[in-house]
Amino acid sequence: MQQPLVKDFFDENTNTFSYVVADLATRQCAIIDSVLDYDAASATTKTTNAYLIIDYVLAQNFKVQWILETHVHADHMTAAQYLKSQLGGTIAISQKISIVQETFSAIYNFDFKKFNENQPFDYLFEDHEHFKIGELDAYNIPTPGHTPACLSYVMGDAVFVGDTLFMPDYGSARCDFPKGSAAALYDSVQKLYTLPDNMRMFLCHDYKPEGRNEYVCQTDIRTQKQSNIHLNQRVSKDSFIKMRQERDATLAMPKLILPSIQINMNGGNFPEPESNGIRYLKIPFNYF
Repeated sequence: MQQPLVKDFFDENTNTFSYVVADLATRQCAIIDSVLDYDAASATTKTTNAYLIIDYVLAQNFKVQWILETHVHADHMTAAQYLKSQLGGTIAISQKISIVQETFSAIYNFDFKKFNENQPFDYLFEDHEHFKIGELDAYNIPTPGHTPACLSYVMGDAVFVGDTLFMPDYGSARCDFPKGSAAALYDSVQKLYTLPDNMRMFLCHDYKPEGRNEYVCQTDIRTQKQSNIHLNQRVSKDSFIKMRQERDATLAMPKLILPSIQINMNGGNFPEPESNGIRYLKIPFNYF
């Protein structure tokens, strides 16, 4: 099995791991789940995290082929457009992004038709579609539940699961966002558990639960199956759904959900400037 080089980057402000995955034979690479720094109090963005990736890619003499999103993130803004402007690459996500765009267009009172007329992502993956990173074989697995448009990416001996599972000592992703489903997440994880036991699994977030002193981004299929506190191989579907729904009912909304989703479902593009030259975000009152 092919073994790509995987370099992780961690943003502690949003507890997010981003990745550069490279085929060393061709120096081609993919960037997964990038972060654009955003200060909510001042509504300003910075490219600090993006430049860590840019500097690394340039230092390694890599060529960016793909800029991938596992899903529309609710806890951080994507840096996909900025990375593309600096490094090139094709920005891609699941073709089921249209479900998210339609759902949240209603919440933000956006014109959903504009997404059909001018899709902001460069490429939309069909379910289970195969693709290449240089000579590295890759494909996606649809893993809905957290959102309806979640994909996991298998690249050689590694799988990047976005917000499906966390480290075994932290569990699983919430499923209470619009169109989320605990039942779907259970089924998605069962698909992941059919992958080889020794396959490396890379996660999008870590929250360093009590008793652990460092952030961790990597585990493997075997360890998750044996010991994930929410969804190991001994947990039934009904018990998982009950646990997940009860837990989700206690969770606050992510701090950056309202600014992030309207940017991320638009491929990382900012709103167009208004007549005074200023760009504005929309905040729906009393919706969530």
